[in-house]
Parts: sequence; structure tokens; C-alpha cells
Amino acid sequence: MTWTTHTVFNQPHPLSNSNLFLSDTPLGEALSREGAGWDREWLASVSQQLGSAESLELGRLANAEPPELLRYDARGERLDEVRFHPAWHLLMQGVCASRLHNLSWQPTVREQATVARAARFILHAQVEAGTLCPMTMTHAAIPLLQRWLPARFEGWLDPLLSDRYDTHAQPGDQKRGLLIGMGMTEKQGGSDLLISTTRAEPLAARGPGEAYRLTGHKWFFSVPQSDAHLVLAQTPAGLSCFFLPRLLPDGTRNAIQLEQLKAKLGNRSNASGEVEFRDATGWLLGEEGEGVRLILKMAGMTRFDCALGSHGQMRRAFSVALWHAHQRQVMGKSLLEQPLMRQVLARQALQLEGQTALLMRLARAWSQPANAHEVAFARLMTPAAKYQICKAGMPFVAESMEVLGGIGYCEASELPRLYRDMPVNSIWEGSGNVMCLDVLRVLARHGGVMTMLNQEFEAVKGSNRHFDARWRQLRLKLRQVPEEQAREVTRALLQLATGAQLLKYAEPPLADAWCQQWLDPRGLRPLDPVVTERLLARACGR
Repeated sequence: MTWTTHTVFNQPHPLSNSNLFLSDTPLGEALSREGAGWDREWLASVSQQLGSAESLELGRLANAEPPELLRYDARGERLDEVRFHPAWHLLMQGVCASRLHNLSWQPTVREQATVARAARFILHAQVEAGTLCPMTMTHAAIPLLQRWLPARFEGWLDPLLSDRYDTHAQPGDQKRGLLIGMGMTEKQGGSDLLISTTRAEPLAARGPGEAYRLTGHKWFFSVPQSDAHLVLAQTPAGLSCFFLPRLLPDGTRNAIQLEQLKAKLGNRSNASGEVEFRDATGWLLGEEGEGVRLILKMAGMTRFDCALGSHGQMRRAFSVALWHAHQRQVMGKSLLEQPLMRQVLARQALQLEGQTALLMRLARAWSQPANAHEVAFARLMTPAAKYQICKAGMPFVAESMEVLGGIGYCEASELPRLYRDMPVNSIWEGSGNVMCLDVLRVLARHGGVMTMLNQEFEAVKGSNRHFDARWRQLRLKLRQVPEEQAREVTRALLQLATGAQLLKYAEPPLADAWCQQWLDPRGLRPLDPVVTERLLARACGR
């Protein structure tokens, strides 16, 4: 006898086989507006593959089967290697082919390559976030290495600019593609790098490009399987930056011992190690005592990538929720047609509209290092964006999870992984307080920053009363900001920068709605039905 207990119906299909770029109207508009429209065809092509069920499954597998540390081989010989699931390697091939690690530095690259890279980064983040860690560190390290890499490592420069992913254990000049990691923090210091205890002693001569012997440890050694790491160590002149290859030029292993891989809340596909240097050999980059200055040059780039990654994951969480709401029926209507749910989803779409406009504008600023106005914009808004956007990611994904209800809380959904991944970008490369204090430092010390703000915000003066009122209030505070108000000021600066972008370029009803939601001191209010309809249409690529 056959028993039938029930028929499955009104259960939405998961979101797969969608084009991540063509379905995101705000991103496409911002790409063209900021000067990288030449990349549209490539983005449309790769985004079809990224949104496929196969790519999404690779992202799931890479996190369900995290990396494993192999400290010894069968004979008891020290290995210090990391073994990954094949899904990780397939994903890494994809991000390298997209040149997330070097597009900005190609010798024949087109203008506004940083804008195109930002769009690519946002799209890849929607599939899997762990693979972006080696991309962002390599991308930030390349300009430093192009300037300071010792002569004996010149053969590394070409493979650093390659689009190949090469896992072979060979010296860098024998490989087709290279990745660079970083090792900065120690147990006792965290973000206080100056109290690092790792020490470096010259093997012979001292100075830029010379070899040193390093002894010490790093508590977070990001992507330990990288071909080389940039690390900080103490010299008589102070904290200095060193280039530590995993394999020495003669092919022997450097004296870098992996003690463990971190068991993390999220970001599980990506290996984060704890290491000891036992007379490891490193080459000095720059002068002795310049380590923090060199590292901070890279930190701005990696912080920007944190904001891009969080935004991409937020976009994916929203897309999953919106797709579910289109299909799920409640009381005879789709969930999307329910008035309160429309408000929730439209407000999320509006938040993403603002973030997209701001981040792509910031990408353009990063691409113009010779323009004083753009340098000031990037220097101020990068830590502000990292603070605000990365911090916003966690409640945003939780809201998306509520749209799906119980199935959104279960591991079969993408949302639990997105939720676990969110905090890392808010912590890595400086947590919230560090970012806000950096904003205060820029306001106090960076010449021309107030001129830049006046030019940016006065350009839209009179367009919206909420914007004008907030700018008047903030301008008075900026004369002298107490440290305890750093978060409030940082948040206000980013909101005004976002509002300015939308008032310049967005459809007026959308720009006004954004300013009312985030700049009106009375707080959130219901969105107009016409604005709601327009936001949801744009979020679907219409």
C-alpha cells in the first residue's frame, strides 16, 4: 500500500542560473558613469557563469570542506602545507582569470581599471568570499613590490601580473602565476603593530634589498600557502617590512613553521594560519624603520576591498530574498505584493543603490593618484566606507534571512554562510573604532580635505533640504571632533558623500527618498509606492 502524506507546493526554487551583472541596474549605471563602460561585455559574460548553479555549488563546497593543515609527511619530515578541496582551486582559477589581484597594475590597462576591478570584485563576492582574501592582498602588495622588490626577485614581476593560478611548489620566477599574503599581527598587539616582538638581523649588509634573519611569530598569517608574505619585524631603526618567500631562490623551504589553522566563525574556505619564524630569511623592503608607513599604503586598498566584499555579499543576500518573495504565496498573493514586505525589500534596494554609487565613485578616486582632490576623497572615505558598509552587512543579511523564514536559517540556504562571513570584513584590516579614529586623523592632518568636502557637497547644495541641513550641522562639528564622537562623525560623512552622489546622478525621486531615509533626523518613514516600484524593478535589472 502506498502512502502519500502531502504534496510539496508553494516552495520557491533557489536562485541560480541568473546573470549577476545584468540583473543589477545600479551597478551597470555606475560602471559607465565612472568611466569603465568598456568592461560591460566582459562583465555580462562572466556574470552568467558566476550566477550558475555550478559556481554556487563550488562556493558551498569550498566552505563545507575547509582547508587542512599538513604539518608532516608519512616519514615525519616537516611539510607545513595546506590542502584544499578541489572546489577552492576551481574558484581560484576564476578569480585569477578575472584579474582581481592585478587588473589595476597591468601595463596596457585601459583607463579607470580600478572601477572595472571594483565591479568584478562585487560580483565574485556574491559567489564565494574566501577566495577574495588572496586577491586583495596580492593587489595591494604589487605596487610596493614593483618599487622595492630586490633585484634577485625581478623574475617574479611578470607572473605577479599573470591571469594564471599556479599551485606548484616552485620558486616564484619558475611559476606562471603568484600570490602574496601578509603577516602583521602578533598575540600581544593586534592592531598595535608597534609592539611587535619579531626581530630581524642582517645576514651581511643592511639596507633595502638585503637579506635578514627573522625570529618570532605571527598570530594571523593570512593565506599561508601564498608564494611570499609581507611581514613586519623589529630592526635597530624600528619596525620594518620584509619580503618572505615560501621557497628560497635555491628551492629549499624557508624556515616558516605553520603551528595551526584558525577555526573561524566564517570565511571557512580561506586558510588563516599561526606561524613561527625560526631563522627565516626575508629581504628588506624600503628602509629600516619604514615598515608601518609602507604597510599603511597597502591598508587603504585592502580596506576598500573589505567594503566592496561586504557590499557584494549584501547584494547576494538581497537577491536571494527578492527571488523568494517573488515566488512565495501568502493569503492569495505573492509575498512581494504584501505592503509591509514591499517596504522592507524596497528599503534594502535603496540602501544598495546608495552603496553602489558611493563605492564606484570611490573606485574612481583610487584610480587617480596624481589628483589631489581625488586622493583626499579616497583617503577620507575609504575608512568611512569600511566602517559603515561592513558594519551594516550583518543586520542586512539577517533581514534577508527573515524574508525566507525558517528555511533561510537552515544550512541548505546560502544565507547562513553569508551571515557568518559578514563580521570578518568589519574586523580585518582594522575594526570599527580603528577606522573611525583614522577618519579623525585624516580630518586633522590631511591638507585639503575640507576643501574637498566643500567642493563635493556644495555641488549639490539646494537639491535636498535634508542634505543641506545635515551638512550645515556636520560642518560645525568638523572644526574639532572629540574622540567619543568619532563614530557619529564617520557615519555622517559617509552618508553625505552617498547622498551627494545620488543627488548628482540618480533619478530625483530615488535620491530624495534616500536622503529622507538616512539624512532626516526623524528617521525611517514609509517609501512612496511609485518609488518602491521603481527600486524593485531596478534591483531586478529593469
